[in-house]
Amino acid sequence: MVKPRVIVLTGYGINCEEETAFAFETAGSVSKIIHVNDLIENSAMLDEFQVLVFPGGFSYGDDTGSGKALANRMKNNLFDEIKRFVERDTLTLGICNGFQVLVNLGLLPLLGGFTGTAQAALEYNRTFRYQCRWIDIKIEKNSPSVFTKNMEGMHIPVAHGEGNFYAPDDHLEKIESGFLIPMRYIRPDGSLAGGEFPYNPSGSTRDIASICSPDGRIMGMMPHPERGMFFTQRDDWTYLKEKCKREGTEVPVYSDGMDLFRNAVEYFN
Repeated sequence: MVKPRVIVLTGYGINCEEETAFAFETAGSVSKIIHVNDLIENSAMLDEFQVLVFPGGFSYGDDTGSGKALANRMKNNLFDEIKRFVERDTLTLGICNGFQVLVNLGLLPLLGGFTGTAQAALEYNRTFRYQCRWIDIKIEKNSPSVFTKNMEGMHIPVAHGEGNFYAPDDHLEKIESGFLIPMRYIRPDGSLAGGEFPYNPSGSTRDIASICSPDGRIMGMMPHPERGMFFTQRDDWTYLKEKCKREGTEVPVYSDGMDLFRNAVEYFN
């Protein structure tokens, strides 16, 4: 089995790089944490990697809006290199703040190719408060996303203040018709959240929790899969453990989030 090489960015307020790199390593990749400055100084290193990851955190303190400053820094210094990277047979993932970066960079929803112009936005939560909670996600089976292949749903944490996805109506129609919404917020019974808090924690348009590119190789998501890798990370793991015990079933080691990282690794095999 070939181990894909994953570059996980760090620097300037990014704070989920260690967990994200660990998740990819656990799934079977070779991961390397690289500071943004080092990537800018030696941009040719991108050619050595198959996966580029923008992890969660608060890049540049969200001072000019979540993900905007880092997106501008990447655009001003690495535009051609990123364009060449995504045009190869590679994967790109943005988690939470990383999703915000990808949107501001113009890599999502990527309608009409990469021009560096933002086509959507992640606005303030409708509660105007930072939301940190466990939520339920439905995976859209018709989505081309590589990351969500053969997945049905996730029970996973979110932690953000700006996750309210917005796009102009004409863009939204293209996103919907292209099945570019891999994940939607749902209620515990499986029905769509309908924008209702807390099931949809940000009030995101059409319960959107994730967006992917038309070819499925680039995806951004507000939930944190690296915080839901293991069964014992779940908020309900003690209940589920007891349930397994009484039903005589094996207690799982991993949780929903790990499937996403495995899909990324298996793409290259």
